[in-house]
Amino acid sequence: MHHDERMSTGHRLVYIRHGETAWSRSGRHTGATDVPLTETGIEQAKALGSVLADLALSDPTVLVSPRARAAATAELAGLTVTSVDPDLAEWDYGDYEGRTSTEIRVEDPGWTVWRSGAPGGESMAQVGARVDRVLARSRDAMADGDVVLVAHGHLGRVLTARFLGQPAEFGRHVMILPASAAVFGFDRDDVPQISRFGLTGYAAAHYTGR
Repeated sequence: MHHDERMSTGHRLVYIRHGETAWSRSGRHTGATDVPLTETGIEQAKALGSVLADLALSDPTVLVSPRARAAATAELAGLTVTSVDPDLAEWDYGDYEGRTSTEIRVEDPGWTVWRSGAPGGESMAQVGARVDRVLARSRDAMADGDVVLVAHGHLGRVLTARFLGQPAEFGRHVMILPASAAVFGFDRDDVPQISRFGLTGYAAAHYTGR
């Protein structure tokens, strides 16, 4: 048992971002497109198994994004998927799907998804509402065991913000490595906390992708 992370509900929430894809490696915004894991991403996901073993999950409910890269990461890490949750899908980038921030800023200088959302896609408020639904369901499920969410980078950044009771745009201050796990819980006064963050089974110090 790790300090106070089990004190309130008795269980933890673990968030996992999928392993590397060719698009995440090159910084292309990847929402609905089903891009497979790279060989590096596969190895990252397999290596996550040792991290999860160390966490000694208790009867986990495992919810995954509808995208194959999330389910593949869960399975490679040794998790048994409970169900697919459509609300865990990555931000819908609309017209900017598949493009890098550098490319987008040629025609839309200063653009960030945090400031402007995605034209033809989702606003930050819409993503925040999805995340809040996920967190409400997760909190309910935590009465029965640990909850593991396997999804995406931007979505995880918004989820981190919302779990801590911050506005969705606080997520811009959070960076989530591929195939990394974050552990969230509550202290004895039911205050939401990040217990551990950025846990990887691979040497991430010099990782240059996204």
